[in-house]
Amino acid sequence: MAKKEKIIQDFRLHEKDTGSPDVQIAILTERINLLTDHLQKNKKDFSSRRGLLMMVSKRRRLLDYLQRKDHERYLAVTQKLKLRK
Repeated sequence: MAKKEKIIQDFRLHEKDTGSPDVQIAILTERINLLTDHLQKNKKDFSSRRGLLMMVSKRRRLLDYLQRKDHERYLAVTQKLKLRK
C-alpha cells in the first residue's frame, strides 16, 4: 500500500487526485511490471497472463486518451515512466 501511495503522490495533479489518467497509468505500469516478473518465473500461469494483457490494453487506452486530450501531459508521463511509443 505504501508503494501505491508514493506513486499517487508522484503523479497526482492536485491534493485529492487519485483517479486522473496520469495516476491510473502509473499504477497500472507498476502492476504490469510486477506481473511480468511473476510470469517470467511461472510460465504456465495463463490466467495471470490474461490479466496482464487486459492491464496492458487498459493502459494503452488511457495513454491514447491522454495523448488526444493533453499531449504535454502524455509526453511527461511517458518520459517519467520510461514508456515508449
